Amino acid sequence: MSPMSPMSPIDRSPLDTPFAALHRRPEPLLLPNAWDHASAAVLAEQGFAAVGTTSLGVAAAAGLPDGAAATREETLRLARRLGRSGRCLLSVDVENGFSDDPDEVAAFAVELASAGVAGINLEDGRPDGTLTPAAVHAAKIGAVKAAAPDLFVNARTDTHWLALPDPAEETDRRLAAYRRAGADGLFVPGLSDPAAIARLCAGLDLPLNILYSPTGPALPDLAALGVARVSLGSYLYRTALAAAVSTALAVRSGSPAPAASTGTPGYATVRALYADGR
Repeated sequence: MSPMSPMSPIDRSPLDTPFAALHRRPEPLLLPNAWDHASAAVLAEQGFAAVGTTSLGVAAAAGLPDGAAATREETLRLARRLGRSGRCLLSVDVENGFSDDPDEVAAFAVELASAGVAGINLEDGRPDGTLTPAAVHAAKIGAVKAAAPDLFVNARTDTHWLALPDPAEETDRRLAAYRRAGADGLFVPGLSDPAAIARLCAGLDLPLNILYSPTGPALPDLAALGVARVSLGSYLYRTALAAAVSTALAVRSGSPAPAASTGTPGYATVRALYADGR
């Protein structure tokens, strides 16, 4: 496919909020994704200017399926606690908005904005492995921006995540539709080919978000390609599960616990994350 031609300008100024500004720096915004209050708090304490949530982590911690619109209340409860804490700017993964009704998605976005949330991640993938029709997803984006104009909408397309046979053309079509609908950023998880990333960055006038992969380009390489935001997704949650299992197995076998020498926080440190009542 030939390089993507630059998209024509639209009559809309870039969103002017502290969170949006993080997408316009020389280096990409590295967005770690939390699954509860404690994980968000410890990440904020390490100096991350913004923290996201991971829908997989939130769902798994609650014993619910991810991507099935089952965690609306858990997501809102966590967003209210984190958004009002003032510890950091917060972007919330809302799956597909928990509805295919644009008005319902917009109403949920207003609840999140009222809770102090700075941005949302809104995806077009469905649990059955198909994609929401582009027009439906674009209508959701438009409704959210009309109802909560200061909320940064990161419009995600799962064209690469679902491994379509030839995703490039469909990706271009969907990103253009989401941009016209008012998206503030565009997210293509599953895309890791440097040439394909560079092509998208060259043709977009909105920040491009890429999902970090341990087998894909490193953060400096993504920066050089023009990526504006790099999300860790469920990676931190999954590595936390792996650390818990490896520690338990080591103790059971009589081996030294691997976490003992890697800065494991003490009881009082973790308890203090909630000491201010936020």
